[in-house]
Amino acid sequence: MIFFLNPKILVCDEDKTEVKIPLNWKSKNHLKSMYFGSLCAGADIAGGFSAMKFIKESGKNVHLSFKDFKAEFLKRAEADTHFICEQNDEIKRFVQEVISTPNVRKEFPLRIKAVCPKISSEEVARFELLLSLKFKAIDQNN
Repeated sequence: MIFFLNPKILVCDEDKTEVKIPLNWKSKNHLKSMYFGSLCAGADIAGGFSAMKFIKESGKNVHLSFKDFKAEFLKRAEADTHFICEQNDEIKRFVQEVISTPNVRKEFPLRIKAVCPKISSEEVARFELLLSLKFKAIDQNN
């Protein structure tokens, strides 16, 4: 699904991650706005990519999943849509915390906003994803 939508990572730095999903025949519904499944995939990518960046940088065996997903659709997304997670500094600290407590699953709420900058700076949707991470420490005794 993700590759089908052809997302583009616009920014992924210490502060934020911004992903763009183009509005086209792959992501559009019968009302000519972005299909809610495409919007949800965009939120998943923005939040997941943020966490994966810091997990990869750590070099540790951290397992990522999402435990909960909430969405609030505010307006029709009638253009290319940008999904923005501005919690990268918090996510980085969270990954470090998870690594410091091996074999304990921890959760962190991610907030993602969606905007169509070609039309307006107003949010078209808001998402909250419950990021769930666990550092699987290798047992040296086996």
